[in-house]
Amino acid sequence: MNIRRSATALAAATVVLGAAVPAVAATPSPTPSVAIPDGLYGTADPTYDGVWRQSLALLAQRTTGVTPADRAVTWLTGQQCANGAFAAFRADTAKACDAKLLVDTNSTAAAVQALATLGGHQAATEKAVTWLKSVQNADGGWGYAPGGASDANSTSVVAGAMAAAGQQPTEVKKAGKSPYDALLKLSIPCDDDVEGGAFAYQPDKKGALAANADATAAGVLGVLGKGFVTTAGKTSAAPACDSATADTPSGLARNGAAYLAGAVLADGFLKSALPGAEDQPDYGNTADTVVALAAQGATAQAEKPLAWLEWNSAAWAKQSGPAAYAQLIFAAHAMGADPRHFGGADLVAQLDATGPAPQSTKATGADTEADEKDDSDSGYGVWWTVGVFLVAGIGIGFLISGRGRKQQP
Repeated sequence: MNIRRSATALAAATVVLGAAVPAVAATPSPTPSVAIPDGLYGTADPTYDGVWRQSLALLAQRTTGVTPADRAVTWLTGQQCANGAFAAFRADTAKACDAKLLVDTNSTAAAVQALATLGGHQAATEKAVTWLKSVQNADGGWGYAPGGASDANSTSVVAGAMAAAGQQPTEVKKAGKSPYDALLKLSIPCDDDVEGGAFAYQPDKKGALAANADATAAGVLGVLGKGFVTTAGKTSAAPACDSATADTPSGLARNGAAYLAGAVLADGFLKSALPGAEDQPDYGNTADTVVALAAQGATAQAEKPLAWLEWNSAAWAKQSGPAAYAQLIFAAHAMGADPRHFGGADLVAQLDATGPAPQSTKATGADTEADEKDDSDSGYGVWWTVGVFLVAGIGIGFLISGRGRKQQP
């Protein structure tokens, strides 16, 4: 779903871990350089992903019928600036936000998705949505930082926030352009036999597009008008890239799903590698791929990567923390699997254990406002009927899966 320093180098490092963090965030340090605030989930340094991981943790809890601890929610709401934006982490919330504070779209959009789902935070979400609209780019998309070039991940997470807040993403426009318009420019045509259907994170300096699996997973959700949490779309035939429908949200999503299905077909997982190193499994982006495939209706193609995650992701999630557990919960939820019995593990209990004890928890998962109605027209289908979008990653695999990050297949 985080941040700014040397995105290229940091993104490369995060790829190995595969956990969720915003589009251009740095990899959280295993040893905190700042004290972990009361109410915050996880024990890693929150400097670059505090709001991001807290938002995903709360959203995953609510999705599984857990009522988070009051102080966990209070910590998140207390991070918001007066103008509605969120930074990755504010150590001193008694100090007003100023021009030196690096607020970003990913943290803000993730917080909106969480708070809107929790309910009771309309004022906070409305302020955040207003701020996000104020920093929308003329091409209809968003970059990680205000004024930055649009990227697929950031555009997608913001579009998901708009939908969570009751907005029609296709109606959120700047200079007549919506998130869909921004995403369309980042999609690779089907006539490319290798990368056709995929989304690029951003164009390179020459304007060329290179397939990025994380950006593609985000892009599929973006054009469907879905956030981090979704249920499976109407089951469809195996997706195939079709240039004839590439100018429609459903067609663009199907093309992206076709690329992702091919990427996980052989091994059941995505790979990432540091320069000079052997390929490593990318757990976070594999989880995001399961969600994207399910959302598009390609549930048959999502079964293999979901099964791989069930039996291979435990060590990664334990090392990476709350955002990683949340990503796995989102993947299980999208496929109708039980996150409390995931490869012999209870993901919900493991997530709960990374922070303050929740107020209550149910024995089984529960559908909530986060659940979206099953719809082949979902999200973008809804957006499209209104008029005729979008997408951030990091090594704690994720959303930054690294947004801004890795150029991986």
